[in-house]
Amino acid sequence: MRVKPTHAMVLAAGLGTRMRAAPNDPPKPLTSVGGETLLGRMLNRLRDAGVTTIVVNVHHLADQIEQFLEEWHCHNPNMTIHVSDERNEILETGGGVKKALSLLGEMPFYICNADILWHEERSNLNALAYQFDAARMDACLLLAPRHTAMGYEGAGDYACDPNRYLSRVAGKAPYIFAGVQITTKQSIEKLPNGPVSLTKMFNDALSQERLSGIPIDGQWMHVGTPEGRAEADMFLAKVLGQRS
Repeated sequence: MRVKPTHAMVLAAGLGTRMRAAPNDPPKPLTSVGGETLLGRMLNRLRDAGVTTIVVNVHHLADQIEQFLEEWHCHNPNMTIHVSDERNEILETGGGVKKALSLLGEMPFYICNADILWHEERSNLNALAYQFDAARMDACLLLAPRHTAMGYEGAGDYACDPNRYLSRVAGKAPYIFAGVQITTKQSIEKLPNGPVSLTKMFNDALSQERLSGIPIDGQWMHVGTPEGRAEADMFLAKVLGQRS
C-alpha cells in the first residue's frame, strides 16, 4: 500500500433536513439499518482498516451523537476520538474538515460521510488507500456504479477512465461519489476559510487532472428515504442470513 492512513474525519454535522424525517427521529448517522447504526458501522470499518484517530464533527442533535461516541469509545478504548463542535456554525463539508485539520495529522487521511451505507466482502477503505498516490492526486474517491446503486435515482457524478482518473460528463454519469475519500492536509489547506463544500476541492482537482477514484467492491445503498432504508434492511437481512 502507498499509504496506510491512521487518521480519519467523519462528517456528522448534518442540518437535520433529510426528506420526511419525523420530529423524534435520531440524527441520520444514528439511524439503524441492518441492526447497526450508520455511524457505528463507519467507525468500525475505519478501526478495522488501521485508523487509530477519528475526528467527528457535530451540529444537528449533537448531544445524541456525542453520547453515542462516548459509548463506542468505551468498547474501543485504544482509539482516539475527537469531537469538532459545529453547533453554532454551519461550515459545510470542506469548512468542517478545514476547522479540524490540526487534529488530522500530516499524512493522507480518510474523509467519510457518516450517513452512508454499503455491504462489502473485502475492505474498500484498504483498496482506496492502495490506489491513492499523493504525488499524482489531490484526492481519491470511492465510487458507486449508478446502475447498481440501491435506492438512488439521481444522474450520477463522474466518469472514470482506465487509469482511474475522473471527469464530468454531460447527461447521466456512470458513477456516484460514494461518500468516502482519501486526501491530504495540503489539499484542504487550499480551501478558503469559512463555509465551503468539498466539491470545490474536487472541481479544482478535476481541472488539473488530479482527481482519482475506484469503484466500490460491494453494494452501495442510498438510505435517504423510508423506502430506501426498508430496501437496505431487506438486502442486509438476506445477505447476512446467507452468510450465517
